[in-house]
Amino acid sequence: MLQNKRKLINDPIYGFITIPSDLVFEIIEHIHFQRLRRIKQLGLTELVYPGAIHTRFHHALGAMHLMKTTLDTLRSKGNFIYDSEYEAALIAILLHDIGHGPFSHTLEKTLLKKVTHEQLSILIMERLNHDFDGKLDFALQVFKNEYPRKFLNQLVSSQLDIDRLDYLRRDSFFTGVQEGTIGSERIIKMLNIVDDELVVEEKGIYSIENFLSARRLMYWQVYLHKTTVCAEKMLIKVIERARYLLKNEQLHCSNNSIKYLLTKDFGFEDFTKDNTLLDVYCSLDDTDILGSMKEWAQQGDIVLKRLCEGLINRQLFQIRFLSEPVHKDKISALIDKIGLALGLAKNDASFCVAAGSVSNAAYIATGHIKILQRSGQVIDVAEAADLPNIRAMKKIVKKHYVCWPKEVHFDIS
Repeated sequence: MLQNKRKLINDPIYGFITIPSDLVFEIIEHIHFQRLRRIKQLGLTELVYPGAIHTRFHHALGAMHLMKTTLDTLRSKGNFIYDSEYEAALIAILLHDIGHGPFSHTLEKTLLKKVTHEQLSILIMERLNHDFDGKLDFALQVFKNEYPRKFLNQLVSSQLDIDRLDYLRRDSFFTGVQEGTIGSERIIKMLNIVDDELVVEEKGIYSIENFLSARRLMYWQVYLHKTTVCAEKMLIKVIERARYLLKNEQLHCSNNSIKYLLTKDFGFEDFTKDNTLLDVYCSLDDTDILGSMKEWAQQGDIVLKRLCEGLINRQLFQIRFLSEPVHKDKISALIDKIGLALGLAKNDASFCVAAGSVSNAAYIATGHIKILQRSGQVIDVAEAADLPNIRAMKKIVKKHYVCWPKEVHFDIS
């Protein structure tokens, strides 16, 4: 039996965080949750902002703290929330990111092409539910939006959820990008419930505008910063090249878990049929990828060596952001030039180019942030007459990019 479960955790954002129950403490102590200590919240963003070394573990605890504050606020306004619902919401937000793999979003569709981190989160939560004798039943219902009181799921996953309230403030703090600072306490104080749905009281509408504006700015300055995008695409190319070489038996990989995932094409059904597959996935974190990159950099493949050493030593590719996508013929010509410059066959040279697009949508209308007016009417925040900025932020802005080695000069425009 674990002792001293009512611990205090000193968080740089909120001060002391209290662990609210024995069950929550035991979940935090579980090896699957402890794995989040070894997964950076922002992947490779530390290559741009050196302070961005906080982890999914930090974020999960912070989100749990904000959920507790939010539920207490809602209760104080006369909204009845059962103790079982209260604990379920805390556990759901605590575990909402537990399915993330190494380097978070960067490798989500690369290590496993057909499985999302949300699907894996559910599988891991179900594993924990088994370990804790069904005590996570309510939390799973809330997480999967199967619980009748919809506001609980909205607090976990929506346009204005606890996840975003924590990560914007936390990422702003650790990167030093002040434009991402939001008044999370003010927003939480303005939340209420109408017909079991989450609403924001009208006097909090300008805090919501600031929240959406901060989110938009954080995407361009942090999450979609051009150097971050370039580093992430290089890491994806590392995995793609390693997969290609492993499948052709041209690469040695000491990490059996990585080798297993890269030499097979697993789908979600494979995880539901084979329990050991989830164990393989949960054995991996950022350190495994970094260790493998150091190993691969010492082997004979020129392309993989260039990619791995470039990331390890921050000798990154160049990147160009463009308003229009680059024609495939121009990409082909770029690959030819890389092949000529580096002495590579065209197929090998193609691993040195990444092209695609990124988009920034601060407010998606289908998500709906609802405002409770003083009259009692509930409207979408974008309908507020004096908030033209929010209506403008509904527009999705897309930028196209191409990355390739700096030593190869090519006019991509």
